[in-house]
Amino acid sequence: MAKVITLGEIMLRLSPQGTDRFIQAESLRVIPGGGEANVAVSLANYGHDAYFVSKLPAHEIGQIAVNALRRYGVNTSYISRGGDRVGLYYAETGASMRPSKVIYDRAHSAIAEASPEDFDFDAIMEGASWFHWSGITPAISDRAAELTRLACEAAKRHGVTVSVDLNFRKKLWTSEKAISVMRPLMQYVDVCIGNEEDAELCLGFKPDSDVEGGKTDAAGYEGIFRQMQKEFGFKYVVSTLRESFSATHNGWKALIFNGKDFYQSKRYEINPIIDRVGGGDSFSGGLIHGMLKYGEDQAKALEFAVAASALKHTISGDFNLVSEAEVLALVGGSANGRVQR
Repeated sequence: MAKVITLGEIMLRLSPQGTDRFIQAESLRVIPGGGEANVAVSLANYGHDAYFVSKLPAHEIGQIAVNALRRYGVNTSYISRGGDRVGLYYAETGASMRPSKVIYDRAHSAIAEASPEDFDFDAIMEGASWFHWSGITPAISDRAAELTRLACEAAKRHGVTVSVDLNFRKKLWTSEKAISVMRPLMQYVDVCIGNEEDAELCLGFKPDSDVEGGKTDAAGYEGIFRQMQKEFGFKYVVSTLRESFSATHNGWKALIFNGKDFYQSKRYEINPIIDRVGGGDSFSGGLIHGMLKYGEDQAKALEFAVAASALKHTISGDFNLVSEAEVLALVGGSANGRVQR
């Protein structure tokens, strides 16, 4: 299998039990996770040599995050140790018409204050097939944005395919700052993943569809995909389409465009959702695996990614703990949830 690199921040999620509110909680569960770390876990589950690149403190709280990755087969040898803080975020799980809620406590984390000297990106990218990052990483700090650029440059020097999940986070930066940082980084990207909001807030593109109102007119995306590909030279443009009926009931499908063919996946009805945190990351992990496995067959790659992500919504925590065989069973139509004997 392929050597795949992801770069970003792994945090500790602190959550009340079940669907309790923060102010009810007398204890909080510790759940490690974070965008690119979640992708690395998915890829390790599918059999790839998955490496996560970050910086974490050398103390025991940093070790919690390292151990979580190791437990699921992610190679942590490129994680630099040092700094003072592991980023935290608090997550309250919504139910019915009450949405989930996230509160960040991640300022001055080790990766936010890391320097280029902490990483040898040429050594990291040597022999790699794929490098994945998300818009969350450059949003963490100007230093993290610089690391992202250096990693992308090294990936290109070594002929590595680069994917990005645009992943706009309004609690981390403004759209204006995102556009100023993200647009120049697009020159390194082969595969661009993002929903309609990400494309608008990170890159300044707006599709002709009303997703908030539950309308997902796929045809409205073909134009914006063509625009994005023309401007940035992406080989593939990909978008997930989430229909949010409630916190625990979503519709889920995706679209992909390779410059010639526009493909829409089948749609999944996810009800009830157990945990939607990491849903987009599980999609990215599934897409990368699908593209590495199926090559030019973008339809097969997309169907694998959508099915993988649908399954993630049934699993608590950030990580998508499913095997390739389980995803392929769902792709093949096994969605009834019967006991596998």
